[in-house]
Amino acid sequence: MVLTGPTTSLLTALLTLVGGGLLGLVVARLMQRVLGRIAHRTASSTDDFVVTVLTDTIPPVVWVLSASLAWQFLPTNASSDQVVFGLAKLILVVLIVRLVNRIGRRLLQRWAHRASDAEVANLIRSLAPMQKALVWCLGAVLYLQNIGVEMAAIWALLSAGGIGAGLALKEPVSQFFEYITILLDKPFQPGQLIRVGPVWGTVEKVGVRSTRLRSINGESVVMSNSSLTGAVVANFGEMQRRRLSVHLGFNLNTPVEQLEKLPERLAEIVKSEGTAEFERCHFVSLEKTSLDFELVYHVPSNDFKQALDVQQRINLAIMRQLAEQGLELAASS
Repeated sequence: MVLTGPTTSLLTALLTLVGGGLLGLVVARLMQRVLGRIAHRTASSTDDFVVTVLTDTIPPVVWVLSASLAWQFLPTNASSDQVVFGLAKLILVVLIVRLVNRIGRRLLQRWAHRASDAEVANLIRSLAPMQKALVWCLGAVLYLQNIGVEMAAIWALLSAGGIGAGLALKEPVSQFFEYITILLDKPFQPGQLIRVGPVWGTVEKVGVRSTRLRSINGESVVMSNSSLTGAVVANFGEMQRRRLSVHLGFNLNTPVEQLEKLPERLAEIVKSEGTAEFERCHFVSLEKTSLDFELVYHVPSNDFKQALDVQQRINLAIMRQLAEQGLELAASS
């Protein structure tokens, strides 16, 4: 039996379609074995995921390419060719975009899992929709350009829309990057006592737009992140120890012998406290109305209340020592 032209074309197209599809399955299986062995040598499950996604995508991609090639063997007209090839390109773009999005989402999840800060991890996970939309937009633009759509008007529209969106979102975007700056630079963290200008407060929550503090007096203080990143922030939560000083002014008629022994006695008071570290005590100033001494010591704690408790005990011990020695403080002028 002699095959006619249309029958030969149909048979060739069918063999091309089936052969290409089978070739895609074989290539996918070989890649899965080779890349799978390489991925198993690493401790990360992300490599295995990437190999799985790639091998899952290869067969449909090869089927689409085989179908496009097989279509060329059939006696068709130009209009039907344009429709079929356009549809094939659309399917390929969808498959590639899905592949990129799945890998990108997995990489973001891995990044978020490795983040030490919960806020940073949540921020990284929130980037997934943005990444997905961006990849789809790029895929759509490349598809339209590939099928011959005039892109000048579309690029102009996107540029105008981008400028308008940039102006409209200038403030939110600025606040978002201020939020990222605080999360990554970590000038303070929740639970730490900070001072921003005249405001003293404990950090309760760092939000995308603002940071909430609980002041020493108890009220809630909300400050914008931009004001915090642009201000001088004193973080008392980072202190390893607190430096405290006591200034004592004595009457001018105080005996010199008692003044000579005073630094040693004040040092003994600080050392006997147990939780304080003595630094120095000196006769620092001779004024017209007083003889001034300065006592400096450290409390090895960043707890403000604990430091005040130590300071109170030392101050009371100093008062008892002065009373025993008969020393009187000079009246302030």
